[in-house]
Amino acid sequence: MLFDILPLKNNTARLIRVYGDEPCIAVPGEVPGPGGEKWTLTELGDYCFSEKLRNLPAADALCRYEVGGDGAVTLTRAFGRALTGRRRYDLDFGDAPEETDLHPVCGNFLEEAVLPDGLQVIGSCAFYNCRRLRRLSFGAADLTVGSDVFLNCFALADLVVRAEPEAATGLFALVNNITEAVRALFWLPGEAAPRAGLWYPAYWEDVEESPAHILLHTFSGQGYHYRQCFLNGKFLCAEYDAIFPEGHAAEDRNIMAMLCFDRLRWPWNLTEGAKAAYTAFLKANTGRVVARLLKAQNLDGLKALLALDVLDAAAFAEAAQMAAKADNAAAAALLADAEYTKLSAKPKKKRYDFDF
Repeated sequence: MLFDILPLKNNTARLIRVYGDEPCIAVPGEVPGPGGEKWTLTELGDYCFSEKLRNLPAADALCRYEVGGDGAVTLTRAFGRALTGRRRYDLDFGDAPEETDLHPVCGNFLEEAVLPDGLQVIGSCAFYNCRRLRRLSFGAADLTVGSDVFLNCFALADLVVRAEPEAATGLFALVNNITEAVRALFWLPGEAAPRAGLWYPAYWEDVEESPAHILLHTFSGQGYHYRQCFLNGKFLCAEYDAIFPEGHAAEDRNIMAMLCFDRLRWPWNLTEGAKAAYTAFLKANTGRVVARLLKAQNLDGLKALLALDVLDAAAFAEAAQMAAKADNAAAAALLADAEYTKLSAKPKKKRYDFDF
């Protein structure tokens, strides 16, 4: 992987472009400067992962780095001069400062990105038209986010926060740049499972102009209210859970079923009252969760659903039909074993034999 950066003040740098043959990338948090100093990557430039760059810095203002297979970062070009000392001039300032054989990681090619812990700024339209981007991981630092960062990122499903759920993070800034349904996972490195999984349903914003030429903003969908459950960058668990009892009826029931499932499988700060509301809804909509898990071939998720003990006989029958239709023998076996275990655990009725 190669990438271009623009040095900034105080030994910080802005990522301008990434090149490589893999759709899943991990951006290093620190790079060596030409003078032996260390630069921290704190910014993603505008249109960084968009197919078409805009306002590109001059070639002799950038530094290019190569990331080896072992993760080592090597400076290969500094301010237009290669390490061999050969000067390279790029007179076409409308194109990226790249050789013709370099493949930019951008647009529809990008599928997953791991951003560095020290990142503080994400420029406008940084992921513009990344239609296959499905997963974005970032650290606990607060984030300043530009406009239209995730415009047309229709496949974005998971935001992985490498922090504890009680920590102040940039999650608020990110979810408020996404109007489609998205899930946030608080998942610390090295841990086997997330500590919390939070769904943010979709919402719609309407702008109308009154006769007095005043713009009126209205929001449809509870997804907007879910995105406001933060204070000083910290997630407010009680406010988040309080929305569900009053706001799920008009929402996408598939998304709400997954919201309940993930709150129950990773019950961080979950009260008994909230647990009862989530459990009741999940019991009535287990088929929606099973369908999603089968589509993703997520056996671990199916095991987690079975561990919650929310399937009754009718739900088991429905799930078995889904597994058979999906031709998923492993899922069918899991369901059959769970159903047998549940039924065999029930106390048997006493039988009386009368010997005449």
